[in-house]
Amino acid sequence: MGTFGESTVEDFLASVAARRSAPGGGAVCAVTVAAAAGLVAMSARYSSDGGAPALAAEADAERAAVLALADADAAAYGEVLAAMRAPTSDPARADRLRKALEGAAEVPLRIAQAGERVARTGVAVAAGGNPNLAGDVRTAVLLAEAAARAAAELVRINVESGGLDAAVDAAARDAVAGAAEATRRLTHSP
Repeated sequence: MGTFGESTVEDFLASVAARRSAPGGGAVCAVTVAAAAGLVAMSARYSSDGGAPALAAEADAERAAVLALADADAAAYGEVLAAMRAPTSDPARADRLRKALEGAAEVPLRIAQAGERVARTGVAVAAGGNPNLAGDVRTAVLLAEAAARAAAELVRINVESGGLDAAVDAAARDAVAGAAEATRRLTHSP
């Protein structure tokens, strides 16, 4: 199998549902943000606003970058599992596990941050976009926020598990706050 991005939707979902360690939550978050970015790009392409082509290009770049994080998340989680399988008598085990957990926190942090950027881009598209695509761009922003929240939870779990720098968790929470603000601006929710 190639990358998750090269999989059919059915193959990816079957992989998620299978009894194996990856793909898991992080990969699903990445694919969700990528799908949201696709909706933002499509909505921008139907807009007559002068800035729409740049917003479509921005969303396309986010889609490609975050989709690659689905595979990066699976690899990072594989490193955690490998470190956990090391004998407890191995003096390098604790350091190896900490490094692996740092990687396993960094990837979902990047996914959460991408979710924030996609949500903000979606708001910009909606501001001058085609009203016939309001549902698509709102869906994109809501999906981006949801995936950012889920990815931030993965960050929190890894930070707590490894006793890692709390700034990593704070950065993920900041991304969620930014995505939530974008959603509030778009949906006018409290």
